[in-house]
Amino acid sequence: MRYPRRAVLATPALAALPAHAQATPVDLLLVLAIDASGSIDAGEFALQRDGIAEAIAHPTVLAAIRSRPRGAIGVALVEWGSPGGAATVVDWMRVTDPGSAQAAGDAMRDAPRSRQSYNAIGDALIHATALIARAPWAAEERTIDLSGDGPDIRSLTPAPVARDLAVAQGIIVNGLAIEANSSWRGGRLKAAYEQDVMGGPGAFVMQAEDRRDFARAMRAKLIREVALHQAGAAPA
Repeated sequence: MRYPRRAVLATPALAALPAHAQATPVDLLLVLAIDASGSIDAGEFALQRDGIAEAIAHPTVLAAIRSRPRGAIGVALVEWGSPGGAATVVDWMRVTDPGSAQAAGDAMRDAPRSRQSYNAIGDALIHATALIARAPWAAEERTIDLSGDGPDIRSLTPAPVARDLAVAQGIIVNGLAIEANSSWRGGRLKAAYEQDVMGGPGAFVMQAEDRRDFARAMRAKLIREVALHQAGAAPA
């Protein structure tokens, strides 16, 4: 399949980005890229943000972080939707213990919502890849965790192209398919994410039945990404 020329032109910019790593590395750099497009109303958006805050500070997630050699991860929150309009709403925060997890969760719950529309997943992956390249800490493991309720529709860089660019830089791309949209129920959205979004060794896609199920799915996903990432094992 031939992709638009503008997608190809986006490639060199990523390769040129420097990594501003400081002295104390973390075990994992994790970008949470969440859907803020027009299909999500205020109530659904609040459920999504609350689910992230709950998951990050959950005791099982903290236990997974403590199980790693350095006992620390770096997390950032990106919102996506508009073509070329993905936005970092919470920049990198270091999570090591209940206090730092609570601070990160509060920041991610309370940050103002960015202005988004449509479904530009590929552009979200481009933005998240650049964000990882500029992270303040080094990490051997780097992951983009993209969640949404629809497929890629209007990206300037198609999702498979952006995914391949991330994977080429050693980044794992996982997905969380929220099957709230009736036209993508029955595992269809999960299958689309497995084809167009998921990438890298041990990558996976999890499924949430709706936004009320988001917190459970996000918690299970974080545990797998933090504690079981290297083995690529399935969650219990």
